[in-house]
Amino acid sequence: MENSDKALDTGSKRVYDVAPSEMFGEFMKTGWAPTPLTGIVQDEVIPYCVARRADLSAAFSGSRVVLPGGELKQRSNDTDYQFRPHSAFAYYTGVQGVEAQPGSVLVMEPTKEGHTPILFINPRSTRDTDAFYRDAKNGELWVGRRFTTDEAAQRYGIEVREVSELEAFLKGKTAVALHGYDEIVDAKLKKHARDEELINFVSVARLIKDEYEIREMQKAVDATHRGFSDVIRVLPAAVATPRGERVIDAAFYGRARVEGNDLGYNTIAASGSHACVLHWNRNDGEVIPGDLLLLDAGVEVDSYYTADITRTLPINGKFTPAQRALYMLVYESQKAGIEAIKAGVPFLEINRASHSVLAQGLIDMGIIKMSLEEAMDPAVGLHKRWTLHGVSHMLGMDVHDCAQARADQYRDGVLEAGMVLTVEPGLYIQLDDELFPAEYRGIGIRIEDDVLVTENGFINLSENIPHHPDEIESWMASLR
Repeated sequence: MENSDKALDTGSKRVYDVAPSEMFGEFMKTGWAPTPLTGIVQDEVIPYCVARRADLSAAFSGSRVVLPGGELKQRSNDTDYQFRPHSAFAYYTGVQGVEAQPGSVLVMEPTKEGHTPILFINPRSTRDTDAFYRDAKNGELWVGRRFTTDEAAQRYGIEVREVSELEAFLKGKTAVALHGYDEIVDAKLKKHARDEELINFVSVARLIKDEYEIREMQKAVDATHRGFSDVIRVLPAAVATPRGERVIDAAFYGRARVEGNDLGYNTIAASGSHACVLHWNRNDGEVIPGDLLLLDAGVEVDSYYTADITRTLPINGKFTPAQRALYMLVYESQKAGIEAIKAGVPFLEINRASHSVLAQGLIDMGIIKMSLEEAMDPAVGLHKRWTLHGVSHMLGMDVHDCAQARADQYRDGVLEAGMVLTVEPGLYIQLDDELFPAEYRGIGIRIEDDVLVTENGFINLSENIPHHPDEIESWMASLR
């Protein structure tokens, strides 16, 4: 018999496991009932994926295209971060939520008519091998049941093969591919002259959202609204708890996991002067009545579409005069930015409209001592001292979606119906900024909404999340 003290090789660094005996191995092959899945149906996204792949096929006619889903990323030793596939892989396959598995790859195999999509996956570990109980990375008793290749083919409506066949399938072939996400793909495929084109194409393809995507983004916004309400409810506990920002962080994370796949990005739960740190996500500060809480958070639903919402809330439920004055300046700035939106308008017009209001407000307060025309001159722009970031970005599967688009396709381009973007002006007065009176120092305010561009204007997907200070005070009072 095999020595029970021998380390069990599970494909990971689990030196503390011991191997089973030969008798145990034979025993584990017996006594299992068949458990096929029945009633498999395709998700509503699948017809959209067919159309998306048709566009991809037309753009790369005659070329093999390879889109890896990605692999696990190590957190420490033998523990990994929760897996989330590459957005392009999910966009073209419809593999979503807990169904996504590391190591999966979509291959668009060229044919005379276009392409045949082939999905390579790590399928279910069946009971006729020992993988189901010995493989800590893929075994069913370790990570749960996965689809067989036949089940996956029914679910996604395309040909499905085992990923163990991928290396031989790609050997000696050329392909346009996304590199840096899969070891087999990188080892078997040399860089192709059109790789950069593919990176751009799969990013730009998501600039215009289809009906399914818009519904999913509304779902994400609505779940985020409920997450913000959860945060308001726990504010008393956050005040009473050391590192109370963590209480806020945890409350929103709970909503993201209950209603979605995960957070769309690391939550910013910035209390007091922490709000003046643009990407504050240490979230380890005190939560003090009388201060403001800048909460920038978004739920990522199972389809991987995420919201990106910011609200600035008075921790005790009431704005002070100074807080309200700065808040209203940001509020009017955001209103101007949103009202600038419609198809055909330059993307940068959102930024110009918002910043014009902010700059004029700072002039009216006596902080900036020049005309609006002078302040808005790109060679001057002194108002940016208190509002460092851009006002808008595309939103979708990635919180900063379509990031591989060229400048002429995005930043220097024009808005088109179907785009979804944020409008998020802010003002941040540092604690040591002597250009502002003392009562304003340490206040950071940002208001952010998710907006759909239409032919004649816009639809604010997050309009129902209170954003006027009177609405915010009423909202908070209703949840206390």
